Amino acid sequence: MRIGLLTEGGYPYVSGDARLWCDRLVRGLEQHEFDIYALSRSEQQEDEGWIQLPPQVSRVRTAPLWTAEDDGVGHGRRARRRFAEAYGELVAAVCSVGEPGGPGEPGASRGAVGTAVGPAAGGDVGGDVGVAVGGGLGRGLGGVVGPEADRFGNALYALAELARDEGGLVGALRSEAAVRALERACRARGALREARAARVPDLLDVAAQLERALRPLSLDWYEDDGLGSVDLCHAAAGGAAALPGLLARHLAGVPLLVTEYGVQLRAHYLASGGEPAPVRALLAAFHGRLATEVYRQATCITPGNTHARRWQERCGADRAKLRTVYPGMEASRFAEVGESAGCGDPDTLVWVGRIEPAKDLISLLHAFAEIRRQAPKTRLRIVGAAAGAEGAAYLGHCRALAAQLFPDEAECAHAVGDNPVSFEEIGGPEVPDLAEAYAAGAVVVLSSVVEGFPISLVEAMFCGRATVSTDVGAVVEVIGGTGLVVPPRNPRALAEACVTLLRDPERRERLGAAARARALELFTVEQNVAAFHGIYLEIVSHSPVRRVFVDDTGEPLPFGVPAEAHVPGRWTEVRLLSGGRPRWAEGTAGAPVRGTTPVRATPLPAVPSAGPVPAMPAVPAVSSGPQEPVVAGEGAR
Repeated sequence: MRIGLLTEGGYPYVSGDARLWCDRLVRGLEQHEFDIYALSRSEQQEDEGWIQLPPQVSRVRTAPLWTAEDDGVGHGRRARRRFAEAYGELVAAVCSVGEPGGPGEPGASRGAVGTAVGPAAGGDVGGDVGVAVGGGLGRGLGGVVGPEADRFGNALYALAELARDEGGLVGALRSEAAVRALERACRARGALREARAARVPDLLDVAAQLERALRPLSLDWYEDDGLGSVDLCHAAAGGAAALPGLLARHLAGVPLLVTEYGVQLRAHYLASGGEPAPVRALLAAFHGRLATEVYRQATCITPGNTHARRWQERCGADRAKLRTVYPGMEASRFAEVGESAGCGDPDTLVWVGRIEPAKDLISLLHAFAEIRRQAPKTRLRIVGAAAGAEGAAYLGHCRALAAQLFPDEAECAHAVGDNPVSFEEIGGPEVPDLAEAYAAGAVVVLSSVVEGFPISLVEAMFCGRATVSTDVGAVVEVIGGTGLVVPPRNPRALAEACVTLLRDPERRERLGAAARARALELFTVEQNVAAFHGIYLEIVSHSPVRRVFVDDTGEPLPFGVPAEAHVPGRWTEVRLLSGGRPRWAEGTAGAPVRGTTPVRATPLPAVPSAGPVPAMPAVPAVSSGPQEPVVAGEGAR
């Protein structure tokens, strides 16, 4: 089958989110053909180039989210009126507080976008799901699909149809008319309390960020030679990555699969703490409405863990569509360490990861001070690089605290002092690779206060190491009883758990063996690829099309006409898009469409439409009752 893989800020670029996972998925499913549609985040990312792509990638089309030149499209009076009506409805749905007494009432909204969503609000979350989302940024965000959600979706699709009929919307979204429409929505009765307080700079900021988020509307990806010709759209994340798939579903009837290993809505909440309250409230409402619409229209949703699944359910995702598919990681690189008889230095604790405030190394250092009082020979090795400027400043603070808590110690008056805490990076003489870092100690520690899917914890499990972790994100789900878990921001509990394992080598060995067995069963690349292969087949088998795809010899291509298309009943009913049959689809029903021949992946320029495209039926949702997690095999770090 032909898969349209949708990414944002990642694959096929050298750097970015979910790059390794996407590459392993594409290489593992070599029997399928992939078209890559990638949105880039920065000029630097584009300059770094792409990774080497496998032959099953037949096309790569890219578009920048970080910049957009005015497309020069001049709209006539009728087009301007259509834009004003559609955009006005969109921002009105964003600004609306929802029905009185519902999840979106003003008091709850203030809590949702104020102090309760960032790391400083206390812990990562399970708890932040109920506070940030359930607090209510509109009726559709509390898991209730109501009129405001329909209003947002209808307006979004009206803008997409306008862009298809008249050209790009970059200039229109940047126009004074867009800002005035946003101002009217903010001043309207029933608007969010924070929206009513928005000033002109806030409105300009919000309008600019909405234009950036809606840039996929202006792309020429949805014609018959683009996303309209694929069997399935697979979005590697929610948010901007899923928007092209949402439009392809509306305009061409292509089923949409959404995978989220880190929930984009949650990431937006955690990153929006420094903005003014009106900007924060309006953008949170927009991203919440978009997430709700993506979850409503997706044929299947695959969260990477239960933590992400709870977010999706609170945003309105139907449980019948949810399939938990764990990220897949390469286990072979840790096989030598995991299978070796030695368990590392029995007096050494190891921490591995990116150094940033969310990892809470301060609590770890205070816990280590308590550990040293009970086990004076213990050492702590912190292995990792600083994440950006904030991470570099945090690393400096941690080094200063370590020097203060643990002055250099010497065995005698003639020996050189040594600090029991060391800060190292992968690639150095003592830690040449990641496996050696985990092999250095007997216990691996994770001290985070915010965590999604804990990749470093899974790596430690592959290495057969006993672990002590804080109860954040998907930690408990990953560990599954093969390690010790303590509350976050609790140095005393962290110290007690570490001392317990340091004093009991037999227990360390048992836990390490159990952890390795669990990781090999649930978190390998092979499990991940097998899970998505099955999901692809299931979605396509329930999504018959009205076009016949043929190869160069005129023979039908597999999955072009699934068996269900020949079954009388609802499978063969003609179901038109809302608003009736579009004029560009007249007179083309049933026309054969020639399949594309795979070629070496190269970036292609925008391709004009090759001709009219027939209307396609709406795609029924995959519904098979309550779903057990589909175990599988690497997510983005």
